[in-house]
Amino acid sequence: MAYAGGSKVSDEGAKTCALPQECAEHSLNYGLAKTVITTRCCTSDLCNTQSAPDASKFSPNGKKCFTCDGATCTKTLNCEGTEDHCITTKVNVDGTETTLKGCASKLMCLTSSLARKKAATGTELSCCQGNFCNSASSTSAGLLLMAVPLFSLVLLS
Repeated sequence: MAYAGGSKVSDEGAKTCALPQECAEHSLNYGLAKTVITTRCCTSDLCNTQSAPDASKFSPNGKKCFTCDGATCTKTLNCEGTEDHCITTKVNVDGTETTLKGCASKLMCLTSSLARKKAATGTELSCCQGNFCNSASSTSAGLLLMAVPLFSLVLLS
């Protein structure tokens, strides 16, 4: 599910095989835009006939990361639910590099998961632990609302 400004903007479904550690709810939250992936896993052949469960209610968990507001990345974002890492993403949209910062779940930050996402999106992704560990440097452009839905679609495919 993808959210923008707190409202659900898309709800995509997919059925595939997954590693056991990927069978959990995980999210990527850039403040104005958030992607939540929920899974329902099973272990027998052709058992994935049911849809994934709805996302949990989003409650702050005490973790804090920087997020970007236009070209400035000094705004505080309160992480929610399973978001236990801070993330910095560099996205190239139409030749303009934009930096996005926010909160992410551990699964979004696993090395193999990051490598797949980087290969699919052509982006740079880095995760860290600790409040505000994704430093407050400025970005070169404010394409957040255009870049995040594109990035979210790649995550869901």
